Amino acid sequence: MMPVNFKGKSFLTLMDFTGDEIEYLLDMSADLKSKKRMGAQGDLLKGKNIVVLFEKPSTRTRCAFEVAAYDEGANVTYLDAAGSQMNKKESLEDTAKVLGRYYDGIEYRGYGQEIVEQLAMHSGVPVWNGLTDTDHPTQLLADLLTIREKIDKPLKKTKVVFVGDTRNNMVYSWMFACAKLGFHFIGLGPDALRPDKAVYEKVLAEAKKSGAVIEFESDIAKVSGADVIYTDVWVSMGEEAQMAERVALLTPYRVTEELFSKIANDESIFMHCLPSFHDFNTTVAKNAKEELGLDIREVTDDVFKSAKSVVFDEAENRMHTIKAVMVATMA
Repeated sequence: MMPVNFKGKSFLTLMDFTGDEIEYLLDMSADLKSKKRMGAQGDLLKGKNIVVLFEKPSTRTRCAFEVAAYDEGANVTYLDAAGSQMNKKESLEDTAKVLGRYYDGIEYRGYGQEIVEQLAMHSGVPVWNGLTDTDHPTQLLADLLTIREKIDKPLKKTKVVFVGDTRNNMVYSWMFACAKLGFHFIGLGPDALRPDKAVYEKVLAEAKKSGAVIEFESDIAKVSGADVIYTDVWVSMGEEAQMAERVALLTPYRVTEELFSKIANDESIFMHCLPSFHDFNTTVAKNAKEELGLDIREVTDDVFKSAKSVVFDEAENRMHTIKAVMVATMA
């Protein structure tokens, strides 16, 4: 594969890149992972300054960006919602212009996709999407790298089944990745939770170019042969008021050993972007059970902790793939 020039580009959605460009980032991620495993100290980002903006908190995204930056010699400033005047006393455009004068790169994790797009438009430096309501491209890079490591077949021949809420940001991200790389994606969940029709049609048009298959199904019995079985939490930040309704709708799609065995093949792996409700050892899951009588687990412990589960390898790969994105766009 020929080298690709990413310098100065933002990383907002996989829809902005070709399949070859995504594969290039995965190759770079694998190289940087090997380098870290060997204990080699990097300096590819020496002298660079980055700021990470978190309107939504996260363990993995913050730690992955910070450690990845430090590994290659960059300096990091963390700003949460309380530490920034963005969209409060200062407009988004003005904030972007100021940060672009101070920093060589900006990460944003929060709400609307339009926010990260405006940061990229006005800052004049690379902007990286750490999560929005409709996209999570850095997570997808980590997922794809993990699949390449664990599944003995090309990505293009992989079948990924996402189980549960099939209109969340992870499903959108999976559709975008599938459309670009040409694999088979199935969203398995209730018909009431489906992606925006206009976005779906746009993705299908792109999928024709790569030969991708993107489909949705509500009948578990009609899905089989999954290489990857993926799920995510049922109740995200801001959706707590709909908890009872969502649990009722999604309980048939909890990833149990029984469901896993029905749709898996002999080599299937289980993946999850984390955090996960797989037991009742968190305050949220425990309170939902004890106070509301609701079981909000999207996956059972026996699947989450099984030999098929690669969730912590996947979590580690957040760091390596984020490092590749920063190096590619700033070095």
